[in-house]
Amino acid sequence: MTKKNLKIISLEGITIKELWNNHIAKYPTPSNLNYLWGFGSLAGLCLGIQLISGIFLNMYYVAHPDYAFQSIEYIMREVNFGWFLRYTHANGASFFFMVTYLHIGRAIYFRSYKTKHFLWYSGLLLFFAMMGTAFLGYVLPWGQMSFWGAMVITKILGSLPFIGESFELWLWGGSTVTGITLHRFLTLHYVFGFVLVGLVVMHLALLHEVGSNRPLKVNFEVDNVPFYPIYVVKDLFVLTIMLTLFFCVVCFYSNSLGHPDNYIIANSMVTPLHIVPEWYFLPFYAALRAIDDKILGIVYMLGIILSLFLLPIIDNGKTRNPRNRPLFRLFFWIWAASWVGLGYLGGQPLVYPYTVMHKPLLLIYFTFFIVIKLSNKIELDVYKKFSKSFFLIIPSDFLNLEIETCFFFFLIFFFFFKFF
Repeated sequence: MTKKNLKIISLEGITIKELWNNHIAKYPTPSNLNYLWGFGSLAGLCLGIQLISGIFLNMYYVAHPDYAFQSIEYIMREVNFGWFLRYTHANGASFFFMVTYLHIGRAIYFRSYKTKHFLWYSGLLLFFAMMGTAFLGYVLPWGQMSFWGAMVITKILGSLPFIGESFELWLWGGSTVTGITLHRFLTLHYVFGFVLVGLVVMHLALLHEVGSNRPLKVNFEVDNVPFYPIYVVKDLFVLTIMLTLFFCVVCFYSNSLGHPDNYIIANSMVTPLHIVPEWYFLPFYAALRAIDDKILGIVYMLGIILSLFLLPIIDNGKTRNPRNRPLFRLFFWIWAASWVGLGYLGGQPLVYPYTVMHKPLLLIYFTFFIVIKLSNKIELDVYKKFSKSFFLIIPSDFLNLEIETCFFFFLIFFFFFKFF
């Protein structure tokens, strides 16, 4: 393609070649980014997989309560490679959330929310939209868990003051979950997929405006390298590993991340013994069930995410290097463990001893945000006095970033494969 042709395909006078050079090939990137910065690229790949597989599935899906479940079975049994499309889309949602949780965890650990507040808020807005899209899609197979999950969540939304009842009736399209509800969920699910694309573009635009956060304090103006080829090759390596694991799950452990009750056609007259959402919603479900009061349960559930919006405000520390923040590092891993614990409790029945474990874990989760505020004032003195003591268990020579990264992966995969 000639230079003349390049100028024809342009955006406000910016050619494709300039876009490539400014945002990929010659985009300045800190030289010391590690593989943890690859989770954003993995999330983008998962979104692409979901969009492509979802478009093909929509060609055969029938949004009718009498035919929705049978249309899924038709895709699985009669359509060429239909089983592959369906399992790719179903397991792709799980992998999408897995890399997104890791991406958010990395951003909190390295305090990326201090780079630019709007970048952090755009990411959380993207996460909100992603959760809504996933919920809408989970209802479409019209199995027992899909139907009763829709019933439970819409009832929760109906409990919201002022607008709850009207919003619930609008979602249902009637007095209960019916075929109209299924049509609306399909439409919203399809549209939200492209809304996610727009939010991703906005997130990337804000990222390229302020630049990537750095794991260690370096002078970005001096110590930077072009994104291509170093980080392109790094991302391709991480993508290869994830795709290998992903297609291994799709082909050999296709139903390991789903619930067996969803292979039973929806029946409004038979309530499942234990209603549980997908694994990536379990921590929120545990917060919802932590107290008998429905409104307070909603407050706890929303507080898990809304508290993340407060991080740029409450964390006024100047250093971003976690090596210089021993208390923060210690409580970060306690906070991550409480998140995994809430996920485990969300999948358990409401019987003793699980019923008495929700509130302590929620307390630990929300205490983390108070510790961030307090640690800014005291951890410098604590580090000087106790940095070599065994009490903190975090001397830099022993618990380095690589070991902490392995522990991070251990928490995620233990939660992933032990209970689901």
